Amino acid sequence: MHEYVRLPARGRLVGEELDRTVPEASAGNPAAIHALLQIIEPIVVRYCRARMGGRDLSYLAADDVAQEVCLTVLKALPSYHDRGGSFLYFVHAIAANKVADAYRAVARDRSEPVRELPDRPLASGGPEDRALHSDVGARLGKLMSRLPRVQQEILVLRIAVGLSATETADALGISPGNVRVTQHRALTRLRGMIRDEGF
Repeated sequence: MHEYVRLPARGRLVGEELDRTVPEASAGNPAAIHALLQIIEPIVVRYCRARMGGRDLSYLAADDVAQEVCLTVLKALPSYHDRGGSFLYFVHAIAANKVADAYRAVARDRSEPVRELPDRPLASGGPEDRALHSDVGARLGKLMSRLPRVQQEILVLRIAVGLSATETADALGISPGNVRVTQHRALTRLRGMIRDEGF
């Protein structure tokens, strides 16, 4: 059995903690696996909540998808080999795929079970409809969906998840400088869209 070294104090980069923890977790050390989950779970939960946020995915909740991501990471651990890349990139790829799977699953299931059929179609423009359309988060989400995919990912990882530019770069497989430039361009474009929409 491997001896496990305790994680560094808070404030250190996630990447440093992962570099120390992943090899032991891959080797099957239970303490390292537990520590690895403690590192990645909050990141994965924030990512899934940010990507799935205010959208109605019926029975699929962001926290359920995050749990699925963590389970998939654990299942993949024994066969994970560090090839010089970032483990955070590996986790991000799994999370992005699981979120996409969740959207696909909901898109296939269009049913909405009700006890009785209404006598006539529901009228639009009612109070609920106005409340849904006035939701700032939903409106902002729609605007963000018009950004290129990499800009969306960078904004989610930097702002919603709270990763540093270096951690975001590791997760996406690009340079920290590229993260900063892309984030600046995304925010500039988003501000322009907000202004044009009369937010």
